[in-house]
Amino acid sequence: MDIILMFKSIIGLAIILGFLVLILVLPKKLRQQKEKEQASKNKVALKPKIEENEHTLESLHAVIKRKASTAEELKEALELIIKYHPRIHKKLGIRTHPDSDIYMDTIFKLCRHKNTNKTITIKFMNDLEKLNPEYKQEIGEAMMRGLNSRGI
Repeated sequence: MDIILMFKSIIGLAIILGFLVLILVLPKKLRQQKEKEQASKNKVALKPKIEENEHTLESLHAVIKRKASTAEELKEALELIIKYHPRIHKKLGIRTHPDSDIYMDTIFKLCRHKNTNKTITIKFMNDLEKLNPEYKQEIGEAMMRGLNSRGI
């Protein structure tokens, strides 16, 4: 009689163990499926086009600062900067205008960005220098700082 009781106990424990393993494994598979679905949704969300009403200099600068921006997004943002914000405020004597800092930071971040290329960078520099000849030296310095900080 002790053998039968022991046999029933072992079978009962095996069933409970199987149930617990099922509880642990099944939600993991469901979580992985949900994560895959969210990842596919996030891929679409990571590539937002710049909306028509988002042409502020700060929002375009944010696109350039974002590490996940593609080369196409960078190019589009820089074209919009040249289109909607082409002029840097005039210098205050020999000092630069405080609003010019965002342009210099944009150049710096562009040069450091992993998805930029020479065509995008040079085109933006030339366009900005043509529109703001008094800032030619500052634009060149910002570009050199950005390129030098990339490392090799």
